[in-house]
Amino acid sequence: MIEMQNRAGSVIRLEGLVKKYRGKVAVDGISLSVPEGAIFGLLGENGAGKTTTISMLLGLVPPDAGRIEVMGMNPTRQGLEVRKRIGYVPEAPVLYDWMTVSEIGWFAAAFHLDEQGTTAGYQARYGELVRGFGLPMRQKIKTLSKGMRSKVSLSLALAADPPLLILDEPTSGLDVLVRREFLESMVDLAGAGRTVLLSSHQISEVERVASHVALVHQGRLILAEPLDELKARTFAVSVIFTSRDHPSIPPENRGLDLIDAAEGARQVRWLVSAKDRAACEQLRALPGVESLEIETPNLEEIYIGYMRRRRPELEPGLAVQVA
Repeated sequence: MIEMQNRAGSVIRLEGLVKKYRGKVAVDGISLSVPEGAIFGLLGENGAGKTTTISMLLGLVPPDAGRIEVMGMNPTRQGLEVRKRIGYVPEAPVLYDWMTVSEIGWFAAAFHLDEQGTTAGYQARYGELVRGFGLPMRQKIKTLSKGMRSKVSLSLALAADPPLLILDEPTSGLDVLVRREFLESMVDLAGAGRTVLLSSHQISEVERVASHVALVHQGRLILAEPLDELKARTFAVSVIFTSRDHPSIPPENRGLDLIDAAEGARQVRWLVSAKDRAACEQLRALPGVESLEIETPNLEEIYIGYMRRRRPELEPGLAVQVA
């Protein structure tokens, strides 16, 4: 199991979480902690177990083993209380097509009464969000485009002003400008003390806003840590040798952990985890090194490196040819 070390002030805690469907493991012993005020990016391929994990967090699906805690509550036993305090946007939101944009906000407001027992606060925030998204209040949901329906779903979730937002591919169908504006608004929410769990395939967008990331593959957690720490210990090392006779992987005992490798005739590119840049500089001493460059990869490169080494069609450590 892999756990984040700092669990103080955690909004979400998972310990050894397991879920099986018809004997097939969907979530396999995931343990992680989501700190309060974090924008936590949950990244993985289709079928990695992200949506199943979210369903368990919401109390919609019970785990087969392990423990879940969301805002100090057990969603398996306190599902309704948990869901009242979460703003949730699924990948494919289910909306009442026969309602108008205005009517569905009025309907949802009844589930979010304020301290005075009124819906005024929810409806005011919903109206502001809808106007910000440029949605037609009197238009029926069934006539809206996919992108506009996504905006309605986002408005319904954000209008509740929840302490925790769980977003499963929330920007699917949105245009580039609206998608960027929405994600940047997550930074403001986190700055105000809100916590955001964001499951997305848009890795470059996650990198722009996330404070923490977790990578999952086939139901298992690969890593979970602050994004700046992950990038600070991950390096892309490009080496050109004087001949074709060169190491295909970094020599052992140099403080380097190989994540991925690509190899050409005289050139190799190693994605490595290392204590610091100095550990990578040691590779200049290898026989036949003509030149060496060390770069900090972006999150997409790191993600691809970790995932490629786990693809069943590639043998562990197999070099991928590059031009």
